[in-house]
Amino acid sequence: MARSPKRLALAILVAAALSGCAGSAAYREGTDLLSKNQVEQSLVKFQQAVDEAPGNAAYQAAYLRTRDNNANRLLLQADRDLADGKPALAQQNFIRVLTIDPGNERARIGMRAIDADRRHATLLSEAAAATDKRDYDTAKTKLNAILAERPSHEDARLLLAQVTEKSAPPTAETELTAAFRKPISLEFRDAPLKQIFEVIARHSGLNFVFDKDVKADQRTSIFLKNTTVEAAVYFLLVTNQLERQVMDGNTILIYPNVAAKLKEYQEMSVKTFFLANADAKAIGNTLKTILKTRDVVVDEKLNLVIVRDSPEAIKLAGQLIAVQDVPEAEVMLDVEVLEITRTRAMDLGVAWPTTLSFSPLANASGALTINDIKGLNSNSIAVGGVAASITANKTDGDTNTLAHPRIRVRNKEKAKVVIGDKVPNITSTISSGVGGFSTESINYLDVGLTLNVEPTISLNNEVAIRISMEVSNLIDTITSKNGTVAYRIGTRSASTMLQLKDGENQVLAGLINNEERASGSKIPGLGDLPIVGRLFGAGRNQNDRTEIVLSITPHLIRNLQRPTVGASEFGAGTETSFRRRPDMTARGNAVLPGGAVQTGGGVSTSAGGQPGAAGQQRPYQALPVGRPATPVTPAVVVNPADPAPLPALPLSPDTPPVQAAPNQPQILAVPVPVTTTPAAPQPTQPVPTTQP
Repeated sequence: MARSPKRLALAILVAAALSGCAGSAAYREGTDLLSKNQVEQSLVKFQQAVDEAPGNAAYQAAYLRTRDNNANRLLLQADRDLADGKPALAQQNFIRVLTIDPGNERARIGMRAIDADRRHATLLSEAAAATDKRDYDTAKTKLNAILAERPSHEDARLLLAQVTEKSAPPTAETELTAAFRKPISLEFRDAPLKQIFEVIARHSGLNFVFDKDVKADQRTSIFLKNTTVEAAVYFLLVTNQLERQVMDGNTILIYPNVAAKLKEYQEMSVKTFFLANADAKAIGNTLKTILKTRDVVVDEKLNLVIVRDSPEAIKLAGQLIAVQDVPEAEVMLDVEVLEITRTRAMDLGVAWPTTLSFSPLANASGALTINDIKGLNSNSIAVGGVAASITANKTDGDTNTLAHPRIRVRNKEKAKVVIGDKVPNITSTISSGVGGFSTESINYLDVGLTLNVEPTISLNNEVAIRISMEVSNLIDTITSKNGTVAYRIGTRSASTMLQLKDGENQVLAGLINNEERASGSKIPGLGDLPIVGRLFGAGRNQNDRTEIVLSITPHLIRNLQRPTVGASEFGAGTETSFRRRPDMTARGNAVLPGGAVQTGGGVSTSAGGQPGAAGQQRPYQALPVGRPATPVTPAVVVNPADPAPLPALPLSPDTPPVQAAPNQPQILAVPVPVTTTPAAPQPTQPVPTTQP
């Protein structure tokens, strides 16, 4: 029984040794596999080593390090596969990561993203098919489902924008365009305003609704030939101080152009302008100055502008912003700064002694007595300072310092380049009063090359550069009485303004510092002799020359493009209204109600109703009823109380009669004789008739 514990301990030790040997072997195998780039096989061996020896930190560190490195490598490859449109390969890499590291969150997110991409691709194809079938509601539902999960899905965003544009109901102004473009000719003299609008309504198919404050008895005159319905309505509104508001696709509200009615009827729009290049604050000031818009919100953080104004003002704001929101011009300045330093020094001659000293030799006791002085002779006098040297030395030194910075600068922005050292400059300050104390502060001075440039880029691809260059160097140090060290700094600077073309090089030189120094020690008289004077003295000649050369070449990266005439110049209405004048382009002959063709003098007919020859044209004009005048020919009268149709004008037997609406104002179509002259046919003034 006594031997049982010993045997058990021995068995445990043997098992531990065997497991340690197995773990070590697995670790070595894993290391060998890793060196052969067999990462996944090495992970299996490292895992086996950890299982054999769970407490071994080296095994665990090797396993974790290899696992993480392999997982990161596979994740990067999977991301590249996704970017290249290869989801199958990316999914394989994600699965490999999850095999070695089941808890890897990036791999799980990648798998979910691949599944989402497949679902989104299916939804996108279904939305495209629905768009082709003009089933816009279904397409919007599927696209919104994609964007709800991934708002940055570019294909879905583009398709949704197309669907929204196609499914958006046309604005009232757009629906009015066709009616507005119809040609028309009008000739009314002192006629009721509402009657003229009624004629336009019959011809164009538009509905006109009048505000209660529009005067019922307001009369006007208008003579327009070969124009459009839009122009006719515009001139009627302008000349009668009226304004319009489009209610729907064929209905227009007419109201007085006064401030109270404008506030009541004029619709307002809100639009957000996201700016890419321009400053939001500057754009806001532009809109307030040009458009007099008061409701402008500027968000400098998001660089956007929110505007609330009439649709015409919003449209003008968009045109103004399109001109200003352009990338700024940029230029790359290729600068080379070369500092050339040349030193020449020559030492030549004989350095003769400048002083001689005579002193008596001391005796054995070291003291000199009077008797010793009396007995001085050549043997007891010592001579000192007798020494001469021959010097022949020449020193040449050349130093080239090159700085080649390349600076990219925006238009009218300053750039600075400093190449050199910062030298500390200590300043002492002593406070006044009794018991004052001293304080020291350190300021750093730039010593070296300092270059300041400010380019101005013009539209003709030329660059004006304001350049300032300063070159400084440390000459000497000065120590004050209290130990403060100051520096003497030499400075050379130049400032100029250059006008260069794109790619043109300019070299600035001439910053030269030339110092010549000559010093010597010679025997008076003999040392001044030419040529042989060097034998009686020594001299040093030194010549130091330093030159700064600056080369600068601008290269345009981007320049402003001159906008087109249509973008830089456009109509902006009047001082009180932004409504633009309609298109005044000349048009062909207008077709009047009843099928007649309006020519230069009016409706061309003959006496019998057939088209007549030249000189037999008879213009017809719609004239108001109720004004006394002498009738020329019998007139056709429409009685407001009689809903009978209006008889046809004597234009053509095939022309259908014009129907008169019940209870309409009386309209007279009166033929007026025309007097023809050889120069040009001039119709006489129309004569109104009197209703019996």
